[in-house]
Order: sequence, then structure tokens, then C-alpha cells
Amino acid sequence: MTENGLQLRTRDPADPLVVSGVEVPAGSRTRVDLPSGNLSSGTPVSLPIEIVRGRRPGPHVWLSSGIHGDELNGIEVIRRVLGSLRPAQVGGAVFAAPIVNVYGFISRSRYLPDRRDLNRSFPGSPRGSLASRLAHLFMTEIVDHCDVGMDLHTGSDHRTNLPQLRADLDDPATRTLARAFAPPVMVHSATRDGSLRAAAAGLSIPILVFEGGEPNRFDSEAIEVAVAGVLRVLGELGVAGSPARSAPPEPMEVRHTRWVRAGRAGILRLSAQPGQKVRKGEQLGFIADSFGARPLSVRSPMEAVVLGVTRNPIVNRGDAVANLGRVERGEKTPSP
Repeated sequence: MTENGLQLRTRDPADPLVVSGVEVPAGSRTRVDLPSGNLSSGTPVSLPIEIVRGRRPGPHVWLSSGIHGDELNGIEVIRRVLGSLRPAQVGGAVFAAPIVNVYGFISRSRYLPDRRDLNRSFPGSPRGSLASRLAHLFMTEIVDHCDVGMDLHTGSDHRTNLPQLRADLDDPATRTLARAFAPPVMVHSATRDGSLRAAAAGLSIPILVFEGGEPNRFDSEAIEVAVAGVLRVLGELGVAGSPARSAPPEPMEVRHTRWVRAGRAGILRLSAQPGQKVRKGEQLGFIADSFGARPLSVRSPMEAVVLGVTRNPIVNRGDAVANLGRVERGEKTPSP
């Protein structure tokens, strides 16, 4: 048990740690390439990870990003976090996997070559599809060695997200870690079948899923929020550094989200931005033709904070335009 009351396994640095046949000694920074298959040309492909293992007892934590190959912010987050870690000062270990979906990263695609979504393929199988095999590799060589996970994502399909956490806030350990991370917003959400979060929950492993920014871009604000949050969680766990002396800002809590969808096809002129406070009935933008004729207002169906918006102004009827979150009673919404 850590000082904050979290019931987590404490790993002894004297115990052997072997990952994919590679021994990871205490007090080391070890790179391991997990063989994950071959390209159709026959070129071998591996999933690169780095393990920073300390000399003090503590939990094992994994950091992952790039489960969707076009989501890049987490790669930079993990680089910066690793740069701040010193094995001599670490308790337990940090497993870092900045590019999980190597195939999608190479092709700048969210998906694998067979168009499967890796985050709908967990826990995977050693004899299934390419996505299933990659998910199985991640589970057996990383998750099975760890006690806590943090998985880093961005928006998808031309959408950008306000920096936020998605987690099971009804689980006491997960909630404690989410509050330590202290994002602008923490969203309580159910797990989806096949997701890494669902697979971790099935093993009773607390996991935080960070969302921030958009695909194929670095977003400096989202990266800075995530780096600070990850380091605060590592401090809370006693893995690296120490818990913050001053309390971080209290995150807003959201338990109900809703997508606002386009009521007609056309060109969207969106005025609402992530983090903005909106009132019920407030105009978020409008849709019209290329001349601006026949405008249709896009309005908020509730008082909420804007969690994410599309960056693509060309819409069809029914397309997702903005994601709204209703802030729990007693919580403060941000200023626009």
C-alpha cells in the first residue's frame, strides 16, 4: 500500500525481470524490441519499448501511445517523461511504449494494414489477426508485468480534443490516480469491448486514458498537460519524484457526454472551441452552402463544456460536430 492508500503490488528489485527474453536489471535503462511480425516485403517489424527500473521497491507502471498510428502527441509525452527519469531515483519500474501500432505509424494511419482497430482487439490472441497478435504481444510482454497503466491518445478523424482523462471514476484507486493527474476534465466512461482499458480492467489493473489534441499533429498544450499529469501520477505512486507539495487544480468531472451532429450537409463555420463553457440553446456555429446561403444554426442541447470539435468544415448530415460534457453539479466550468 502506498502512502495515499492505493492497494498496489510492491515489486522487489531483487526479483528477476525478463521481458521477451531480455533480462532487465535493477538500476538500469533497458531497450527491448518486441518482435511483432513482418511487412509484406518480409521486412521484420518490432514494437520498441524502454524500461526504466529502479533499485527501490515499488509498482510497475506502463506508458503507452500510438495504439492508433496517427496519434502522435503521446510519443512526445513519453519522450519527455523518460528524459526526466533516473534509474537511481526510481521505485519499481516504468515500461514505456511510445509507438504500439508500428504498422499504422509507418503508414500514418489510425488502423493496421487490414483496417482493424487495435483498440478493439484486446486482449488478443497469438493465433488471430495481425491486430489480435499485436494486442496479445502487448498484454503478455508489458501489461502482465505492470500494476498501473496510462494510455495516451488524441482525437481522431479531423477532430481535436480538450486535454482530458477517460476512466472508471467509480473505482477508488482509478479515481485517486485521475485526481493526481489533474487534467482540466476527467470523464467517467464505461469500457468498450476489445479496448486496452477493458482488458486492463479485466485484470483489475487501474488505467487512465488521456485524450488531447488531434491526429497527425503535435499540440503543445495537450503535451504539456499530459507530461505534468503523468509525472504527478508517478510521484503519487512513489515511482519517481514525490507527491506534489501543493494540491494540483481540481479537475472538472463529467458523467454525461453528447455529440452534437450536423442537421444538414454543407460547410460548417464553427465558433465554439474546446474548453469553452456553453449554455443550453447557445449557437456553436452554423452550416451553409459555399455562398453562405440557407444557414442552419448549430446549437448546444445543454449547459456544458466543449470536450472536442471537428476541424473539418465540410460536413454531411449526421456528422459529429462537437462533443459536449455536462459538468457534475457543484463543479466549475472553465471560462471561454
